[in-house]
Amino acid sequence: SSSFSRALEHHQHLEASISCQINLELYTSCVCLPTSYYFDHDDVALKNFAKYFLHQSHEEREHTEKPMKLQNQRGGRIFLQDIKKPDRHDWENGLNATECALCLERSVNQSLLELHKLATEKNDP
Repeated sequence: SSSFSRALEHHQHLEASISCQINLELYTSCVCLPTSYYFDHDDVALKNFAKYFLHQSHEEREHTEKPMKLQNQRGGRIFLQDIKKPDRHDWENGLNATECALCLERSVNQSLLELHKLATEKNDP
């Protein structure tokens, strides 16, 4: 019984970490999507930035599908938190948006590294 509860606790901790990763990727997608349309607006008209951020938004959202599928295959559940709205809406220029995107990517990458470390420590493939 005690080993079962430890296994369950381990499973829930990993499940929660995966859900946090999914949330972070969804947040990143939600930042990139309106950023794309900011650069697509007539008075900004930086079409290549618009294309780049639209692609990034789609890519980040797609990154959520594999862990969601994995959770289902393993009998886990997906518990998402509220996704906060982006902090900015007026980027002023491409550099500001690109620096923000780089910061978000670093956060996503760090979160993935921590998730991998946790899974490795728990002998969880």
